[in-house]
Amino acid sequence: MGRDRLESTTPTTAIAVFGEHVDRAERFVAMLREEGVTRGLIGPRELDRLWDRHVLNSAVLGDEVPRETSVVDVGSGAGLPGVPLAISRPDLDIVLLEPMARRVEWLEEVVEELDLDGVTVVRGRAEEKAVRAQLDPADVVTARAVAPLARLAGWCLPLVGESGTLVALKGASAAEEIERDRADVAKVGGGEPRIAECGGDILDTPTTVVVIERVARQRPGSQRKRSKKKGQRSA
Repeated sequence: MGRDRLESTTPTTAIAVFGEHVDRAERFVAMLREEGVTRGLIGPRELDRLWDRHVLNSAVLGDEVPRETSVVDVGSGAGLPGVPLAISRPDLDIVLLEPMARRVEWLEEVVEELDLDGVTVVRGRAEEKAVRAQLDPADVVTARAVAPLARLAGWCLPLVGESGTLVALKGASAAEEIERDRADVAKVGGGEPRIAECGGDILDTPTTVVVIERVARQRPGSQRKRSKKKGQRSA
């Protein structure tokens, strides 16, 4: 696909998001169009909405990622959100974590083709002890369409460093998931989940994310013991 063809299909918002690196974003979209369906990375219906629904939607996640920090993208798959985030934020050190060999191969091709120096591809699952031992604690862990919030927190929060955050891309169900899974999130070391919108000043439809800070995990019964001791002192 020629450069002129790429530019003709590139939305103006992509320039605002990717700036001088928009050519890499264009090439990534071209790779997805050329091979995404045949390699089982995306469905055929997604080809006409790669920019808005996938690439730009992922890149604006940077609104919730501090500068010059480390990121682990869990279940990267086609490279979403990790690759667009890496293109828009070259200051980040990003690990793309993916369990399937054929997708790992794809991600390695993308990293090489786009010359993403700050990106490393690792094969494995977030819940595996070997993976957790291999990876350094990250400042931010991202995930997109991986699992319900409770399960996702259990997998991802162990990869997050102290006071770091899990940033999970969610849709309209975000508030419902928080209400349902709040207690389970707390059990695995998560703070109070909050909903944030990314890219609201650029995109027609902002990206909805749930942000969870990693806090000290409360031991079962610890609150009850403290309350008992307090009552004893006041007696």
